[in-house]
Amino acid sequence: MQKVSFIIPCYRSEKTLEGVVKEIQTTMQTLAQYTYNIILVNDCSPDNTLDVITRLCEQYDNIVGINFAKNFGQHSALMAGLRKSDGDIIVCLDDDGQTPADEVGKLLEGIENGSDVVYAQYETKKHSMFRNFGSWMNDIMTRVMLGKPKDLHVTSYFAVKRFVVESMLAYENSYPYVIGLVLRATKNITNVPVNHRSREIGESGYTMKKLLSLWFNGFTSFSILPLRVATVVGSCCAGVGFLYGFYTIIKKLINPAVPVGFSSLMSVIVFIGGMLMLMLGLIGEYIGRIYISINNSPQYVIRDEISGKNAENE
Repeated sequence: MQKVSFIIPCYRSEKTLEGVVKEIQTTMQTLAQYTYNIILVNDCSPDNTLDVITRLCEQYDNIVGINFAKNFGQHSALMAGLRKSDGDIIVCLDDDGQTPADEVGKLLEGIENGSDVVYAQYETKKHSMFRNFGSWMNDIMTRVMLGKPKDLHVTSYFAVKRFVVESMLAYENSYPYVIGLVLRATKNITNVPVNHRSREIGESGYTMKKLLSLWFNGFTSFSILPLRVATVVGSCCAGVGFLYGFYTIIKKLINPAVPVGFSSLMSVIVFIGGMLMLMLGLIGEYIGRIYISINNSPQYVIRDEISGKNAENE
């Protein structure tokens, strides 16, 4: 009998988390061929999410909780859950109830049919316009930077086999990016259609700052394509500058009375200067991340764990 480990990163979900857990329990009762456990990772939520996790762990012996010392982000929470998991199949989903836990059977069926990873595909996303825009940008970034197939839809609701998880856990540096880790481990990835629900309570924890951080993390942690783009852009700017200088000399030789334009000179200087600053900032981003990784900055710090019915915090 195979075991399924559910991993749920938790942030501002005191009003929704219990419903998600109950839906998992109800659904897994209909899938008697699997045993399961649930791992709840509190990403230092400012509300009473930790109290809800503690109460659930006290009620059920197959639920464990992890409490972060500070907010490290969704992908760090997923990595902590993956390290704690022991299932043959791992299912990751959200804490807000928008990812339908009652359709997990579709993801598990995809795994049983031979896929290494199965992502839920939503016909219509019920996120806000801001979140949908962020998802669209993230899809473009993963296609261009990480080589994601165009017809593959990546979401936060997915199932993955154990051997892929073991490969992902080999990554111990700072700034984990789960999608990049999955894509570098296997190409045997499929989608299954599921329904996406509207958010009934609260609002998304993703801000523009967090989305930008996620995009930077994706293409600086798993791709050197931006550096190659910088090289190409620099070469093009140098070529344009050379041609413009050559054009200026020829124009002066043909018609010495034509003045050399100060405004055109300044525009070229400002353009080249801006491009240089942009490229230096990009290189600095890579160097900064290398420095942080060399200094063994942790992916996350666990304050304590809650596990087992009536168990005390470790």
